[in-house]
Amino acid sequence: MIFVFKTSVQHRKQANYLINELVLSLKISSCNFDLEDCDKILRMESQIEISDLVIKIMGQHNFICEELF
Repeated sequence: MIFVFKTSVQHRKQANYLINELVLSLKISSCNFDLEDCDKILRMESQIEISDLVIKIMGQHNFICEELF
């Protein structure tokens, strides 16, 4: 499954840090940010449902994260 989120991440350094945190915490196949997009998109691929966990982890690091459908 592919999950897509709108985030408040602004900088590549923040994105790289969050990717490391998400990879360590979740069973994901791939994870990347598109900071060029106006919604600062986070895309993730996982075999299991991870939306609530992603939103929780991002919130713990003081970032807004909203799943896009």
